[in-house]
Amino acid sequence: MLDKNGIAKRIAKEVQDGYYVNLGIGIPTLVANFVREDINVEFQSENGVLGMGPFPLEGEEDADLINAGKQTITTLPGASFFDSATSFGMIRGQHVDLTILGAMEVSEDGDIANWKIPGKMVKGMGGAMDLVASAENIIVAMMHTNRAGASKLLPSCALPLTGVKCVKKIVTNLAVIEVTDKGFLLVERAPGVTVEEIKAATLGKLIIPDDVPEMAIDG
Repeated sequence: MLDKNGIAKRIAKEVQDGYYVNLGIGIPTLVANFVREDINVEFQSENGVLGMGPFPLEGEEDADLINAGKQTITTLPGASFFDSATSFGMIRGQHVDLTILGAMEVSEDGDIANWKIPGKMVKGMGGAMDLVASAENIIVAMMHTNRAGASKLLPSCALPLTGVKCVKKIVTNLAVIEVTDKGFLLVERAPGVTVEEIKAATLGKLIIPDDVPEMAIDG
């Protein structure tokens, strides 16, 4: 089973040389810590940063450098800063190659709910709706179940939707899953996790191949 860093490390393997990548709040922000050093990747944050690096070491934080989740960040040589209008122009203009988001629920059709739980106060939609409407490659990083142990991979989302039929892949603490037109396709299982455990934690339709390899985190 993976922890949050393990999920981010597995997703980092999906990042390719030359990609422009938007990282959502939560687990996705950790992905920048694990990208291979031999490739060039530009991380973008919708508050107006292009060229983010890994999180700063303790004691080296700069309170003026933050991401969309108000976490302190580092920047790489050549990084640039701009207003939100320019940032969302990049997003809406489909200049981002990969979007990595957290989620509260994902449906077997690829719908995503990640912005609001009814009855709980939220600050606003944020940039998620623009991201899911514009991005062609969306990976979700999340725990397979919620704090109550209920599945977050469902036949249909019960929470207010952020986007419809937009998620391509999900990486959880239990598995790597692709969203297909026939349901969730189990691609890899986390170290030490069985297919039966994944099946029991997934309410949506799960397609299980004859051979489901254990995911390779390192290398």
